[in-house]
Amino acid sequence: MTRWRSARAPLIWVALGLAIGVPVAFAAASEQLAWRDPVYIIAGFAGIIALGLVLVQPLLIGGYLPRLSAYRGRRAHLWIGGALALAILIHVAGLWITSPPDMVDALTFSSPTPFSPFGVIAMWAIFAVAFLALLRRRLGLRPRTWRIIHIPLAIVIVAGSVVHCLLIEGTMETISKVALCALVLAATVKVMIDLQVWRKRKTPRGENVARQ
Repeated sequence: MTRWRSARAPLIWVALGLAIGVPVAFAAASEQLAWRDPVYIIAGFAGIIALGLVLVQPLLIGGYLPRLSAYRGRRAHLWIGGALALAILIHVAGLWITSPPDMVDALTFSSPTPFSPFGVIAMWAIFAVAFLALLRRRLGLRPRTWRIIHIPLAIVIVAGSVVHCLLIEGTMETISKVALCALVLAATVKVMIDLQVWRKRKTPRGENVARQ
């Protein structure tokens, strides 16, 4: 069993790399990029990378990525959360530079495009989590209080990001995009279910996760 787990560990990392890298590669090969300016392209790819980071977050918090201790998983979750917020800032800033009126419509929920409100809601949820994470100690948020705040916001982030991505007809290739979104949902649902199981059984692993 130990040998099997040791042999499986690299495969999990390879699978994660493919899950994120393949959609990025297909988007990079899209013919639509020929008609886009560099700032718009950077903004678009920042959004794709952000979705990939959304996939990584539940995998880290659930302890599903091998060779990462509970402490390293928590630290990685924190840093990737910051990277996610930065990617969203680049995504929004780039779109603002290329088309301010469209961004104003999106931020004020008056855009005619159906994907805009989902992206904006997910964006504010990401910023809220990042802001609270930075001020968690100053605010004196206990682990239980942090979970009560963080978990609903995480669900909003996942749901909003997935719907936003699926509704956009852009540079991302359809099959790889759907697959990535499905993985994001599956990872999130699994960690939510497992967290409930751990709380009931009060296993050591559950206690480690409960400190997030």
